[in-house]
Amino acid sequence: MTTTRIPLLAASGIRKRFGRRMVLDGVDVAVHAGEAVALTGENGSGKTTLLRICAGLLAPDDGVVQRSGRIGYCPQEPGVFDHLTVAEHLELFAGVADGGRLLVELGLPPDRRTVAHALSGGSRQKLNLALAVLGDPQVLLLDEPYQGFDLGSYIDFWRHVRQWRDEGRAVLVATHALTDLDRVDRVVELSPVPDRAAVPAGAS
Repeated sequence: MTTTRIPLLAASGIRKRFGRRMVLDGVDVAVHAGEAVALTGENGSGKTTLLRICAGLLAPDDGVVQRSGRIGYCPQEPGVFDHLTVAEHLELFAGVADGGRLLVELGLPPDRRTVAHALSGGSRQKLNLALAVLGDPQVLLLDEPYQGFDLGSYIDFWRHVRQWRDEGRAVLVATHALTDLDRVDRVVELSPVPDRAAVPAGAS
């Protein structure tokens, strides 16, 4: 008897246009429990747009997204509050223990009284990533989350990806680095939509 695996995240037929520009045209992606998938593609191929749609932060023009369980989303640009301390961020997002442990493992300076705007770019991104994993999400959507990391933190990040996968989570990581592709189970590549797709129907 064959058992059908049901993905924790499944996006099908996703279309998204900004003005006259079609960014995504019928994109499909699915991630199962215990799987790490890399989302690749050149700049402008729609990686960030697709992740935001999968996270429920942006509505597609067409297509369906099905999610099972809690979603953790780490945007490319740190979504932190400049005037809150590290500790206040962890308290605000209600997961001090888990987030604090990840920050230590990624090498964030131990003084939790530091306000976010005083952190380096890499440290802000570490805080950004820690906030994404609070609450024990079953699906992790990570948009080039290691920007500004030093080599040690970068390696630690991928070690955590393997750990999250082994815990049965579904992990989707947007990346442009070809060296990352051997660290995942599967690769989904996006290509920019040709300009002709941006021409309204009926236009000559």
